[in-house]
Amino acid sequence: MNLDEVLSTSNIEAILSVSDIEDISAVVNYLTDNGEGRLALDGDVCKRLVAARDAGRYTDADHQLIAKEIRLFGGNSLLNLFRKDGVAYDEIVKDVAKHLKVNFADDPVNVIEQEILGKILSRAFEQMTDAERKEILDDLGVASYSTAGPAAAIATICAAKAGGFATYKIAAIVANAIAKAILGKGLSFVATGQLMRSISVAIGPIGWAITALWTAADLASPAYRVTVPCVVQLAYMRQKAIMARTVKSCSHCQHPVAHSARYCSECGNAAAA
Repeated sequence: MNLDEVLSTSNIEAILSVSDIEDISAVVNYLTDNGEGRLALDGDVCKRLVAARDAGRYTDADHQLIAKEIRLFGGNSLLNLFRKDGVAYDEIVKDVAKHLKVNFADDPVNVIEQEILGKILSRAFEQMTDAERKEILDDLGVASYSTAGPAAAIATICAAKAGGFATYKIAAIVANAIAKAILGKGLSFVATGQLMRSISVAIGPIGWAITALWTAADLASPAYRVTVPCVVQLAYMRQKAIMARTVKSCSHCQHPVAHSARYCSECGNAAAA
């Protein structure tokens, strides 16, 4: 897929097709409760998904099955129990946004995903000290901010909506924290390790704050125990695919720079990857 297609698609299979195996496995773990199975998940489906996860290989048919199960779980949360194939992904994203009290109008699905990530991050901010908030905003490259609680959260959300590497950082931080809270381990950043070096808060105070949030009844209510983490993970996978198409590492300092950039803004050297 080209960049425009990655940005605009509400097709789950399309996102899975451009995602790393480890990231797809996180989605499988959410669907299967870490392989233990769920009452709402067919036993044979669970076995097939776990087998693909353990083999480290997903076929197109597996992608289709994963997408179908996400849509079916979305149908459960929306009480559309009689829809054979569940509900469309954009409906699931909007339902999760409403559940988290995210304000959105006619925004496209990728923007609503970003707003969901910003909402979770802003709620985590409420449990953090001013120093912790400042550290996170510094890591995200937000130059101006206020330590006055909500203002810091708003600044972060604005950074998320602006796009670019800051958006990917937010997606990675939130998705990693959700994975640690639910699955007991964070995400693998091997493929983007050099670009992730600057995120010192990925396993810091925000992780603890989001873990605490996840135990709250409103965030982890039964109907949303699958759809919320799946939407967060798919949002991260989308941003990762976007980053792969727009960002490269400086060959000298490994700082992320745009593909079109001739020089690195961090070290000033030619930015050829």
